[in-house]
Amino acid sequence: GQELSYGELTDMAAAAEPFVAVIDPDCADFLPPGDMPARIQAYCWRTGQRVPETKGAIVRGALEGLALKYRWVLERTEEMLGRRLEPLHIVGGGTQNRLLSQFTADATGRRVITGPIEATATGNVLMQAMALGLIGSLPEARQVVRNSFEVLSFEPREQAGWDQAYAKLLDLMDV
Repeated sequence: GQELSYGELTDMAAAAEPFVAVIDPDCADFLPPGDMPARIQAYCWRTGQRVPETKGAIVRGALEGLALKYRWVLERTEEMLGRRLEPLHIVGGGTQNRLLSQFTADATGRRVITGPIEATATGNVLMQAMALGLIGSLPEARQVVRNSFEVLSFEPREQAGWDQAYAKLLDLMDV
C-alpha cells in the first residue's frame, strides 16, 4: 500500500543488515507473478532461514541473491570456456542499480563495468553503421561506445560474508 521509488528501495536495502537470508532468485517459488515480498519471506521460512521483516531487508536479500547467482553463472561459464572472465560488463537497464553492481563486484571478486543503459538500441545502431561501412570493425564500434556513453566501474571490496553466503546458495540450490 505504499509507493516507493527504486531509489528509495535501494537506499533502504543499502542500510539493511547484510546476509539476513540467502535467496536463490531462480527458485520456482518466484516464477509466478504476485506478492514477491511475501514469497521471499515464505521462501526464507521454508528454507529454515531468518525471515527478513523490513522492505529494506527483503530488497537487500533479493539483490544479494542476484549477485550470488551471477557468481554461480560466471563460474559455470568460465568452466566451459577454460578461462577467467574479467572485467564483467553489465549493460541495459540493470546498470542503473549501483548497489547491485557493487554487490556483483563483491560477490564475484571482479571489477564490474556498467553501461550503456540503452545497450540494445546502441548495438543495433552500431551494427547498421558497420553494415553501411561507417564503422570498420567491432573494436572500433566498442570504442564508439566508450567515447559516447558514461560507464561506471565497481571494484570488489571486502569479501567477508560473500563466500559464506555463496556456500549457502549452493546448498539451497540442492533443496
